[in-house]
Amino acid sequence: MKSGELREKFLKFFEERGHKVIPSASLVPENDPSVLFTTAGMQQFKRYYLFPDEAISARITTCQKCLRTGDIDEVGDESHLTFFEMLGNFSFGYPDKGESYFKEEAISYAWEFLTEILKIDKSRIYATYFSGDKNVPEDIISKEILQTIDGLKKIKPQGFKDNFWSLGTEGSPGGPTVEFYVDGIEVWNLVFNHFVFKNGEYLESDQKGVDTGMGLERLAAVIQDKRDVYETDIYEPIIKKIEEISGKKYNKNKKAFRVITDHVRAATALISDGVLPSNKDRGYVLRRLIRRAIIKGEEIGIKKNFVSTFSYENSVSKELEREESKFRETLAVGLKEFEKWFSWQSKPNKKIIPGSVVFDLYQTYGFPIELTEEIAQDRGLTIEKKEFERKLSEHQEKSRTASAGMFKGGLADNKVETMRLHTAAHLLLAALRQVLSPEVSQKGSNITEERLRFDFNWPEKLSTEQISEVEKIVNEKISDDLPVKMEEMSLEAAKQSGATGVFDDRYGEKVKVYSIDKFSCEICGGPHVERTGELGHFKIIKEESSSAGVRRIKAILE
Repeated sequence: MKSGELREKFLKFFEERGHKVIPSASLVPENDPSVLFTTAGMQQFKRYYLFPDEAISARITTCQKCLRTGDIDEVGDESHLTFFEMLGNFSFGYPDKGESYFKEEAISYAWEFLTEILKIDKSRIYATYFSGDKNVPEDIISKEILQTIDGLKKIKPQGFKDNFWSLGTEGSPGGPTVEFYVDGIEVWNLVFNHFVFKNGEYLESDQKGVDTGMGLERLAAVIQDKRDVYETDIYEPIIKKIEEISGKKYNKNKKAFRVITDHVRAATALISDGVLPSNKDRGYVLRRLIRRAIIKGEEIGIKKNFVSTFSYENSVSKELEREESKFRETLAVGLKEFEKWFSWQSKPNKKIIPGSVVFDLYQTYGFPIELTEEIAQDRGLTIEKKEFERKLSEHQEKSRTASAGMFKGGLADNKVETMRLHTAAHLLLAALRQVLSPEVSQKGSNITEERLRFDFNWPEKLSTEQISEVEKIVNEKISDDLPVKMEEMSLEAAKQSGATGVFDDRYGEKVKVYSIDKFSCEICGGPHVERTGELGHFKIIKEESSSAGVRRIKAILE
């Protein structure tokens, strides 16, 4: 069974059981500062677990594209990926919300799909459940449900690390999991969110939810009887293309092929979703993915630009070509730096390259340790690995500490300060369209209770006069104390009304349209204040470049 058929069968199965099929969200999360990328199917629905009445349906199913970089250095084996698709089914607001469901239905659906739709032999499947840990009781209900399943012979209890999911952030949902394995490979993770993390404890939640995830690539490997996900039909065209370009065979160069295959797939998807290479945040991750693919290409003899050949979208191909050309120049400079170090040594017989030099080549010039090691071996040298690893560990710890500041909230709360800034973002977009061009559109935002960050398409730095004019217009609308009105209507009606937004079916049959007089009209999930007079004084504190063709404004309400 091909991957496309697996995807279709999954979505159809849950659609027939009352789930609304929602398209994949962007890899760039909307109004969610907790992560750089969409990392799971439930991410676009996080708010629904806390505020189920806002959910467009009590039952939803998706095939969500995801990107995770925590294991980027592990890519190259037979199973690790940075980019993948996650199949999922979700329920919100159990037991109060009509049509919602919880453990019994979720477990039953999973078993039915695996054994009756996919026809997987029951003897190949076993399940795990949460055994109780860290002051959270054993999930006895899931255990008892599993024990009633005809044909499920093996059920294993496991602890917090394996069978409990939580963000671990204040006010976030979490709960025990049930996991299904086929031939010892985990294929489906069912999360039962019936706790809320507060003051360091997991407290029972009034609103319970289901969040499941099953990797399409891993499922395809199981169904197609492959231990190597890269041998499934998903990757076959890319593998063949690399063989053509390099003149090498996958079976003899598996690690390099796998890294290139995964990374070009991830890079293409990121650029398609508006991310551009840069030295910070998402752009930095994208740049690293592209560069790792190029380095692995060098290892198998690809000396010319090649990553752009994997995209059929012209704008994406151009960006990949530009980035590869730039990096190949950097590679040349890095090699010169290496030669300088080599020639400057006072002792020509020195055989070990210091870890500090190796780290500088890695951090400044993008040389992975493997490349430096290869160059060193050509000259009869070795590298000081422990010192490099120490410096790398220090660098990663600093990066993690810096990233921790990203877990401050966003719109997962209904705080007054957050709502005020969210409403201010609507006024800001309308003002930018008035001052700059009607073609200006939002490219991203990050709203906390302290400040607003807003990205929009514009090719050049805003002048002082333009910034002042935008501020003036927003504050005039605040002074006018205009009502903020919300209407629910069909997507087509919203489009006809002139509302700004992405017009596809991700919103459901009905959408919320927020209008502020005749000045602003946007599709939005909320929340907002009732009148603009509640906002205070709007002030832009910074205007800067976010990425090529995208500007960023940071603003506050005084």
